[in-house]
Amino acid sequence: MAFIDKTLLGQKVRLEPIEERHLLGLSLAIEDGKLWQLMVTSVPHPDQLSTFLAQAQRELQGGLSQTYVIINPANEQVVGSTRFLNTSWQHARTEIGFTFIAKSSQRTAINTAAKFLLLSHAFEDLGFNRVGFVTDYLNQPSRTAILRLGAKQEGILRNHMVMTDGRIRDSVFFSVAIHEWPGIKKFLLEKLGGEV
Repeated sequence: MAFIDKTLLGQKVRLEPIEERHLLGLSLAIEDGKLWQLMVTSVPHPDQLSTFLAQAQRELQGGLSQTYVIINPANEQVVGSTRFLNTSWQHARTEIGFTFIAKSSQRTAINTAAKFLLLSHAFEDLGFNRVGFVTDYLNQPSRTAILRLGAKQEGILRNHMVMTDGRIRDSVFFSVAIHEWPGIKKFLLEKLGGEV
């Protein structure tokens, strides 16, 4: 099995599979808020975007992940990135993560609309049974945002990861299961005012 190389279209957001032509816009999005300096997430420094792209391409070829750039169709600006990752085709599961959004686009409908497109694609096009989310225990805004999507918290893995600064991170796990998707889809559509 493999990811489908297609753009995910919405009224509020567009998700395009990452390509080299996106790197300048992605660099500007990362610089908006100096996102690489955030302690509770991993965002590449703008100087590391070639490595970021190469890793994304390797993981796509291996069927492990699909990386998208997040584009605001109102001004055609790249405002961030998100991806499917840690995918198991055998067990019909994937995760949504490694998401970062320019500071000026945070607390808008963009993140919710992007997650709606990803969840729709995962369940309706790719046939996954489960979509997971994992975040840093200390990242309360991320935990709140995941819960607002309708995902359920499953638990906390203590000492789960070593961050780039050497801090040992506890990770919080969430998921949406296929049988929950119809209700969550309706909930998110209402939250987005009927248009994604």
